[in-house]
Amino acid sequence: MLQSVELANFISHSNTKLEFGKGVTVFVGANGAGKSSIIDGITFALFGAHIRNSTKGLVRRGSSQAFAKVEFTARNKEFVAIRKIDSKGTISAQLYQKVGKELTPLAAGERKQFGESMTRTIEKIIGLDFEKLKVASIVQQGELQSIIDADPRKFKELVNAVIGIDKLDVAYELMKKIIDSFRESIKSQLEYDDTSIDILQSRLESITKEIVKTLPQKTKLDSEKNTQEQEFSALQKKIELESPKETKIKELENRKMELAQYLKNAISSIKSEILQKEQKVSDCTECLLFISSKSGKEAELKKLETQLDNTRTQIKETLEKISKISGQEELASKIKLIDGKCPVCDSKVDHLNPLFEQEHIRKELDILKKKIDALSTQEVSVQEKKQTLETIIKQAIKAEQTLTLHGVKNERDLTPLREEISDLRRNVEKIPREISTVGNLLQLAIDAHSSLIISKISSLIDETKDFDAVSFKNLRNSLEQQRRHLSMLDQELGAVAEKLKSLSHEQQKISHVLEELLTVRKYISLLEVIRNQIYNRDGPVATSLRSWALNVISQKASEYLSSFNVTIHRITLEDKSRDIGITCYSGNSQLELESLSGGEKVSVALALRLGMAHLMGSSNLNFIILDEPTAHLDQERRKSLVNVLSQAFEANLDAISQFIIITHDSEIFENSNIDTIYSFEPTPDGTKVVPI
Repeated sequence: MLQSVELANFISHSNTKLEFGKGVTVFVGANGAGKSSIIDGITFALFGAHIRNSTKGLVRRGSSQAFAKVEFTARNKEFVAIRKIDSKGTISAQLYQKVGKELTPLAAGERKQFGESMTRTIEKIIGLDFEKLKVASIVQQGELQSIIDADPRKFKELVNAVIGIDKLDVAYELMKKIIDSFRESIKSQLEYDDTSIDILQSRLESITKEIVKTLPQKTKLDSEKNTQEQEFSALQKKIELESPKETKIKELENRKMELAQYLKNAISSIKSEILQKEQKVSDCTECLLFISSKSGKEAELKKLETQLDNTRTQIKETLEKISKISGQEELASKIKLIDGKCPVCDSKVDHLNPLFEQEHIRKELDILKKKIDALSTQEVSVQEKKQTLETIIKQAIKAEQTLTLHGVKNERDLTPLREEISDLRRNVEKIPREISTVGNLLQLAIDAHSSLIISKISSLIDETKDFDAVSFKNLRNSLEQQRRHLSMLDQELGAVAEKLKSLSHEQQKISHVLEELLTVRKYISLLEVIRNQIYNRDGPVATSLRSWALNVISQKASEYLSSFNVTIHRITLEDKSRDIGITCYSGNSQLELESLSGGEKVSVALALRLGMAHLMGSSNLNFIILDEPTAHLDQERRKSLVNVLSQAFEANLDAISQFIIITHDSEIFENSNIDTIYSFEPTPDGTKVVPI
């Protein structure tokens, strides 16, 4: 039983504390006044759970921390559950057992990995988790209406939720995932699953037929290959006998080419030697001419050197005279007769000395300059002749060196050289211009090496005289054709063998996979049987469980109805394929739901809901919360609901100590014997709760 709820900065409540006693407690207020927040406060304090979208939304705006505290009794013991949450969503929790005024800690926090959980401790105390509490003790808005209106499908969904059929649905789907996961694991291992058995069996049959069809092909190809290999071997032996001759034929051609090249090189070498010797004769003949005039040129050079020295002496003397006369010219320009008198001694003279007359001096200078020009021209001419002679003499000296190098002193020494040239020319004339290796080859021998080559050529001709190149070529072509045919046979045989190997491998693999998959199919079939028989909501287990639950609910609902002031004494629930049938009895008479009055329908709905709560084990907390139970009810049914609730409490059914009703219809409780009514009013400072 709930004793008190205390909220601080929790949703719209800044500071609210509510006391609960036995009987009916009503929360009255407009929508949004904070009535349903009490439910969130209770479930948050007990389980850390709520029906809001966000946990952070539990903290009142402008506050850093929210607080929810619930004091309750269960199994004749008192407990205090406290949870706090800050604006970041961090939650702290404590659970105490209250003995007198002393609080003994039982659990704190939610460190489930260490085996510490306040929520689990509370679940053990009250025997319910959050989801079961919502079904057993909290009647959601419009839930009674769905029962009263007898919507078969919605009522069946509600019953399924009460007895946990929805958990079977989860298990049913989970088992499907497990089967699918098992199939995937099998597929990852074997590349196939049990759904592929028919395909694999068909493939195995096809492979077996293909192997039976292919084996004769391989036998035939093996036989043909054996025959072809024998023919190939015979041809190969023939070619091996003739092949050395072919090699010698090639060697013969190479030797002939070698002889031709050697002779060509020999001719070229002799011609080169002739040219060298002719050049030597020409060079020496020219050198002899140079040295024959060397002595005369040397004498002539000495004369030119003497002449050049004399000319340069005359040029020097003439230049000295020009310099001297130029000095006299400057002095003459200063000495002039003045009135027939000497400007120096003032004596009377007829004329000046020619050495002091400027005209005379100028004439002398002109003569001397012309002489200088003539001497310079002569010097240049002599110098050029000297250079020419020096060049000729140098050439003569070089010619002497060349002759010394060649060992030639005079014209007689060139006679042997000219004879050697004549001999070489005769040797060249003996070698044919066009070299042919047909006919007598001995005539081509010009030295020992050429004779050796010719001997080898003759020997090779004798060894290959009976070799037929055309026949040997045809033999080779036949061998090559046979080789290609054998290669094609090998390829074809290899392809057939590879095909048989692949088919055999695939046959073994599929056989193994099929053996495994047939076992897998049996296993999955068993899993499917378990899934459909145990976890299917329409299976025998679910049907049996639902039948039992409906029977329990019917019995308890009938017991509750007997305590209400109505003519209905018994209710039976019947499980159908898509819905649940509800039948009411008054005595032995069966009543249709449509024929019931508003009060009777509310009584039936409440009795059924209390029967469901009993099935869920709500007696540990001993309270029922009805959230807006009057929603969608007309005035008659609203009044009837109040009367029924009063009668239910007065009857003290199953020791349900508390009914908490949340509603905005305050007028329906006028003139009722309700114990406690709280008025909820929204204010800027938070929800204000006032007892009425």
